[in-house]
Amino acid sequence: MSGDPIQESFKTLHDLKAIFSDHVALAAMDPGREVYRVRWWAPVERGTEGGLWWGVTVLQPGKVGDEYFMTHGHFHANRSRAEYYGTVSGNGMLLQMNPDRSTWAEVMAAGSLHYVRGENAHRIANTGNSPLVVWACWPSDAGYDYAPIAERGFGARLVESDGRPVLLEGN
Repeated sequence: MSGDPIQESFKTLHDLKAIFSDHVALAAMDPGREVYRVRWWAPVERGTEGGLWWGVTVLQPGKVGDEYFMTHGHFHANRSRAEYYGTVSGNGMLLQMNPDRSTWAEVMAAGSLHYVRGENAHRIANTGNSPLVVWACWPSDAGYDYAPIAERGFGARLVESDGRPVLLEGN
């Protein structure tokens, strides 16, 4: 993805230190290590009703302790705005959490398409050995609400157990 009006952001282990549970393992890792990068096309201004943005996330493989690298996760500020994710390559899981904190995971693999209801918090985790590349489309007036995740986390954590991803209830 390139050209105007493309925007870009990235997150390192330092930026995401609050979302991983194993602080000892995290302290032994390079805080500057990139976990994921997002590039998005914003052809209309933020908050434009009826506008759509299109973006791609590249989430690197890795784990902090037994917890897979993941995106920060958020609700949409406008809880009526849904989002689509389409997996281009790699293997991962889409974690969703409804307002009652019930949390579930959907397998992401090349060609899979996922619908995220507007009221659900969501994040992705890379469960493979190569970058997880995911396209997304969302309304330009969806906004982001990170506060509930920062305060209480997700209702479950995705960890590797016996070589496979397992969703553990509780944050």
